[in-house]
Amino acid sequence: MQNRSVMKRHAALVDQMAETLGIDLEELTMRGGLGIDEISDAVLSCTACSNPEACQSWLGEHKEGAEHTPDYCRNSEMFQRLRKAGTD
Repeated sequence: MQNRSVMKRHAALVDQMAETLGIDLEELTMRGGLGIDEISDAVLSCTACSNPEACQSWLGEHKEGAEHTPDYCRNSEMFQRLRKAGTD
């Protein structure tokens, strides 16, 4: 099981990635387009990343926003689906 600080770090990375892509996780959850379990799964998937420092750096370089996640993002498919859902 992951320790609390690792989980918090990756939860923040998932949240920052969503914001960078223009995805409002809270709004999607309230509208029923995203379940709490899916967010939890995304955070767990993120904890399996071998290089979260690269993600943090990428996010720092894309403060103005981005169309896509970096290629190595373990949650790319989910983020693209949510991004599309947010524009429908």
